[in-house]
Amino acid sequence: MAPTLSKQLLQNLSGLEKPAAVAAIATGIYIYSYSRFLRKQKASQDRDVVEVVFDKKETKKQKAYVDGRFLKQLGELFRIVCPGILSAEFGYMAMVALTLVGRTSCDIWMINNGTVIERAIISRNFTLFRQKLFEFILAMPTLSLINNLMKYGLNEINLRFRTRLSHHLYKQYLGGTTYYKMCNLDNRISNPDHLLTKDVEKFCSSLTDLYSNLSKPVLDIALYVRWLSVSIGAEAPGFMLLYLLFAGFLLTNMRRPVGKLTMDEQKLEGELHYVHSRLITNSEEIAFYSGNKKEKKTIDSTFHRLTNHLRTFLEYRFTLGMVDDIVAKYLATVVGYLLISRPFLGNKHIKLNHNMRLEEYYKSGRMLVKLAEAIGRVVLAGREMTRLAGYTARVSELNKVLKDVTRGQYVRGMVRDEREQSAKRLELIPGKGRIITQDNIIRFTMVPLVTPNGDLLIENLSFEVKAGRNVLVCGPNGCGKSSLFRILGELWPIFGGAVVKPSKDKLFYVPQKPYMTLGTLRDQVIYPDSKEDMEKKGFTDDMLGKLLDEVQLRYLLEREGGWDSVQDWLDILSGGEKQRIAMARLFYKKPQFAILDECTSAVSVDVEGAMYSYCRAVGITLFTVSHRKSLWKYHDYCLKMDGRGGYQFDEITPNTAEFGS
Repeated sequence: MAPTLSKQLLQNLSGLEKPAAVAAIATGIYIYSYSRFLRKQKASQDRDVVEVVFDKKETKKQKAYVDGRFLKQLGELFRIVCPGILSAEFGYMAMVALTLVGRTSCDIWMINNGTVIERAIISRNFTLFRQKLFEFILAMPTLSLINNLMKYGLNEINLRFRTRLSHHLYKQYLGGTTYYKMCNLDNRISNPDHLLTKDVEKFCSSLTDLYSNLSKPVLDIALYVRWLSVSIGAEAPGFMLLYLLFAGFLLTNMRRPVGKLTMDEQKLEGELHYVHSRLITNSEEIAFYSGNKKEKKTIDSTFHRLTNHLRTFLEYRFTLGMVDDIVAKYLATVVGYLLISRPFLGNKHIKLNHNMRLEEYYKSGRMLVKLAEAIGRVVLAGREMTRLAGYTARVSELNKVLKDVTRGQYVRGMVRDEREQSAKRLELIPGKGRIITQDNIIRFTMVPLVTPNGDLLIENLSFEVKAGRNVLVCGPNGCGKSSLFRILGELWPIFGGAVVKPSKDKLFYVPQKPYMTLGTLRDQVIYPDSKEDMEKKGFTDDMLGKLLDEVQLRYLLEREGGWDSVQDWLDILSGGEKQRIAMARLFYKKPQFAILDECTSAVSVDVEGAMYSYCRAVGITLFTVSHRKSLWKYHDYCLKMDGRGGYQFDEITPNTAEFGS
């Protein structure tokens, strides 16, 4: 009997050889054709589409594969989101693990209970049917509780992972001036806003899904293998596990490009967000120049690159999805049928009657199907892991850059060709110079002014200014005025020499376009202090009102409804009002030194003179960038840069002050 059945089974299997061969050839031709299509599309994309803003040199080195590097990066990030076994995150992970055990146990119980209920129906055993159905009704609250407790735990893990990681990255990003240096001194990360929001959210969601999609099937495999080994022997589950190894190896190698494609997708999404934010930030200037067509071309080009990539990724996932379904679902089911049929087509269950064989097959078959499904989910979890590799690479790069910038290590692509770099310029090392903190004096000794791109503006700058002696800084665009102030504000590294200056809190910078924060009118004057900080310093609203008197803005209190009025101050205030608010902010801070960068260009001459006289009266020493001749009389020195690497530092005499030259 058994040899006959085995022979018949082999004959049936041999009948599948031709369709299988045809399917294999068709799949091979399809994959070959599709790979040619991808190469053509990439070549066309590289030729026809304009790169918009970002340097590709660094991204070519980035890879996102499920390999040792990925596991190391994932381990570092996991220690951030789950700092230890005593953390709440680990507790929720343990809770989810327990609910997974409970859910698999419930699945096994439901298979056994359902099989008995169906046997009772077929055998017309009303008593057994009523008993098992009542047991199922009593178990419903427990089953529902376990299912929803697992979902709640996974959502809470996702939220806590995101909270931990976001706080860790925000602490570095907003620590000191890292956010400024990351955007201006280091160009490895072009869109930190997208990374800190979208990429972090997707990384945490993908990590949580991977935990769920791996732990549940692995647990199912362990429990179902145990039950099946007792029921039909260890041979069937053993072959299923071997099939798992084969399918996992095959699909993992096919999924290698998914991580890189995911990483590129997030980068292109960030680029699109960046060009939109540039349009919003510079909308007025673009409108004056009627630059809408140019900006539309830029946005269209960026969007075109994104949609081309998404389409390529979509088509690749289509091909990969076909192979996934065949290998992880349908072929796994075929293997399951072959394995479950052997004991029943052989001699093992021949002594059982028809009903007993049916019940045993039904129970074992369901468990083997569940085992096959679990193995399929483990295989398909590799797809999620390759996507996670893409998010991990992006977030790890952000974390690395934040650490480097915090330590003063910058990487920036140079604008000039290396052949144009002089020997002296190549010797310049960021951070080589010294900063010496001392009150009431600013002294530069042999300090080179160097841009982040490596352009040497002034080789050795030396001058000294004591408190009470105002300095007028002048020169053409690009001569080094802004570089000087950024060094004073400790925004740029010093490449040599020594700078003696007060601490950062005793220096204040007033730009031409002042920043207006979100909040009340009071917040605009005391920024970045809060109302509580202001009160600790002994300031009152009446004292702030006197500062508004000095800049002739008292009328704002009545016009806007008092200190607690909240408005969109960037739109409500005129250019001159914003500049005077910034000067009131300076009077509130009352630093030792202040840098005024064309900050009174929209203010009348009489109001400007009153503000400069007030600064002199309260002892604020000024470094002023301005082309107004009327301001010379308020300054004692002139630092003039010629834009060719030279400079002069001279005292302003009554004669030069009168003629402004």
